[in-house]
Amino acid sequence: MKQLYILITAFFLLSWTSTFSQIGKNPINLSDPNEINYLQPKDYVIGGITVSGAQYLDAEVLITISKLVVGQYIEVPGEATANVIKNLMAQNLFDDVQLWASRIEGEDIFFDIRVQERPRLTRIDINGLSKSQTEEIRKRLNEGAGKIVNENLLQSTRSTIQRFLREKSFLYPDIKIETFKDTAQANNEIVVVDVEKNKKIKVRKVNFAGNEIFSNNQMSKFLKGVKPRKWYRIFGPGKFKEDKYNEAKETLVAKLQDRGYRDAQILSDSIYRYDENEIAIDIEVYEGPKYYVGSIDWTGNTRYKDSVLNIILGIERGDVYSEEKMITKLMGPTRNSDDISALYQNDGYLTFSINPVIKRINQDTVDLEIQVSEGKQYTINNVIVKGNDVTNDRVVLRSIYTKPGQKYSRELIMRSVREISQLGMFDEQKITPDIPSSTMNHEEGTTDVVFNVTEKPSDQVELSGGYGAGQIIGTLGLTFNNFSTSNLFKKDAWKPLPRGDGQKLSVRGQTSGKRYQSYSFSFTEPWLGGKKPIYFGLSAYTSNSSYGGFNMFTGEQMVRDSELNRIWMTGVTASLGKRLQWPDNYFQINSSLSFQRYKLQNYGNYFLFSDGTAYNVNFTQEISRNSVDAPIYPTSGSHIKFSVQLTPPYSLFNDINYETAADNVKYKWTEYHKWKFDSQWYTKVVGKLVVKTQAQFGYLGSYSDETPTSTFERFKLGGDGMQGFDFLQGSEILAMRGYANGTVIPESTGNGFQQIAINSGSPIYAKYQLELRHPVMLNEQATVFVLAFAEAGNTWNKFSEVNPFKVRRAAGVGARIFLPIFGMLGIDYGHAFDPIPGMSSSNWKQNFTFSIMQNMGGF
Repeated sequence: MKQLYILITAFFLLSWTSTFSQIGKNPINLSDPNEINYLQPKDYVIGGITVSGAQYLDAEVLITISKLVVGQYIEVPGEATANVIKNLMAQNLFDDVQLWASRIEGEDIFFDIRVQERPRLTRIDINGLSKSQTEEIRKRLNEGAGKIVNENLLQSTRSTIQRFLREKSFLYPDIKIETFKDTAQANNEIVVVDVEKNKKIKVRKVNFAGNEIFSNNQMSKFLKGVKPRKWYRIFGPGKFKEDKYNEAKETLVAKLQDRGYRDAQILSDSIYRYDENEIAIDIEVYEGPKYYVGSIDWTGNTRYKDSVLNIILGIERGDVYSEEKMITKLMGPTRNSDDISALYQNDGYLTFSINPVIKRINQDTVDLEIQVSEGKQYTINNVIVKGNDVTNDRVVLRSIYTKPGQKYSRELIMRSVREISQLGMFDEQKITPDIPSSTMNHEEGTTDVVFNVTEKPSDQVELSGGYGAGQIIGTLGLTFNNFSTSNLFKKDAWKPLPRGDGQKLSVRGQTSGKRYQSYSFSFTEPWLGGKKPIYFGLSAYTSNSSYGGFNMFTGEQMVRDSELNRIWMTGVTASLGKRLQWPDNYFQINSSLSFQRYKLQNYGNYFLFSDGTAYNVNFTQEISRNSVDAPIYPTSGSHIKFSVQLTPPYSLFNDINYETAADNVKYKWTEYHKWKFDSQWYTKVVGKLVVKTQAQFGYLGSYSDETPTSTFERFKLGGDGMQGFDFLQGSEILAMRGYANGTVIPESTGNGFQQIAINSGSPIYAKYQLELRHPVMLNEQATVFVLAFAEAGNTWNKFSEVNPFKVRRAAGVGARIFLPIFGMLGIDYGHAFDPIPGMSSSNWKQNFTFSIMQNMGGF
């Protein structure tokens, strides 16, 4: 038996010696169990390590990953040699890894790590998508040549495309990914992705389970953003978007909790395919019991008594418990700043905080403790403006309501933001107030207020040309909204004009050659003297137009100048205005004095006389209140304006017999009194959807029965409302979409196109407007919004005819684009419902109207 044991031991020793002796002559693959016997390991010292087959990867890095170290003792074969393969393959960089023992010299072993790298990416080709969609996916993939082509890359590509298409409502696309060798580069591959988007997926129905208190219809309304198929939805069900669906689920739970069901939650939901183009959604909810408010205890309040805070809170014992309403009334923001937080923060308590705590829930009653931390009253140390690279600091600082030395007030800071936006020189979306913590002195109770602004281009240019009435009319207008007279004589300030003082300078010219010319100039200074908000304005214009005696096709004048039908107009206006503090500081008053001269030559039936000169000296008093939150795209507030324009009552003291006097004597001095009212209201409906309502009225009267109502200063209703070229000068142009310019005339004027052509306007008008607006883009480069409108209006010749409910109606859609350099550009499509008697629809209808409006604010 002992002899047998010795023989077996000798056999294994011989086998072991034979196996490893081969290494000295021929390399052995240590990762191949057929070439190495794992039952006979031996300890060696690593004498050297080489890497074979690596083209792109660093050999030293691969050796580090293998965890083999020269000079290290290692058991061969053993766990350490097996881990070399495992560690390198885990990097997902290789198709094959082998560990070879290249040779053995005594106790030293030399390893060779042989690798086969996976192919590299040349590019990813995506087929089946639009150019813009492909570019967006490429950005998300962040693809680059040289990446390893492996399963992870292919799966990541698939997931990215699926996620992108899911956002676009393509829930079930077919995506096929293949790889092809790149013949131009060795060991490189091209990944080709073929995408079939299939149709966008819509919501067929939403099934609710677990709801006992609320009906399915109510639950569907709470699930805002998900619109299943309904018979009354003209355009079918809404497209399914996963992000909107997730928001809708949160809204659903919030709506239930807002109605007292504070334990409400969604237990489960599932989305499954209903048919090829639609999905169905199952939602299981838990409503829970309805809760009511119990006792409300206040702690920590010393500035205001419990009774005062309870009145502002507006929640009493027995009310339905609504956490949303509670938080809103405690922390705001509320529409009228009537929340508890506003009460304190408008009184200087900058660090004020409040925390409602549920003390006890007794069956369906919730007892509350509202913990108040008033902190210290803060006063403002410094007011700083940052980001105004062009506009002078004083222009911004004089407009805001937050002043050094005042108590901190959240309301005044928000009012200041509004006033800065009204200047029209900064991006309204990027005006951000800040209270830097580094400036807060907690011991003294002082802080700085910083207003961060971003300048935007405010100068505007109007360059247009048009063809009408047989002539080409060109227009060039320049408006500089941040002009500076104080820098006029500073050479370095002309870039191209001196800027920074918030003044406004406008020049405009319009001409068609000899037949029509018009030039105007205006200058406004919102802070006359620079210390008080006293507005000063100066404007002047001159124009002349002729008709008759011209070749309609060539424009050539066919008669002498004295035989032309011509009107010259010249005028100058000076204005002063002031911001008021009563009834509140949104009010302002404006007074202006104007002089105008009208000179007529052979002007036919267009005015009360055809030859001669008339003068118009008038005084206008205007009071207005403007509380809109932004000049370009208002979302809240109102703008109400009432004005009276008066001329001296010449007929009462000039001793002229108006029955026998010649026309050029009778109408030399124009007399009238003119009354106008305009109100605009802006209300946010939901999200960014805004409704604008407007009502306008105007009346032009005379002082005496001896003198007819003035031909000048009348109202012309219809069209785009642009004060451009018009044969009948001296009228106020009022827009009404759907109708052609000036076609909404009183019924008593007469019928037919001729009556409109010779009508110089009406003395009375009324107009109403309802407009729904939704923004498409709101940034400093452009403001774009779409709208739907309904309008109604009419004109009358005398009060006995006035019926404010008997109006001409129109409705339509439109869009507005505000570009800082051009102002507001508009296009509308309107449909008029009520015809003009005696005219064919081709004459009084005007479906499309275009408008250019540069004056967006004003005093």
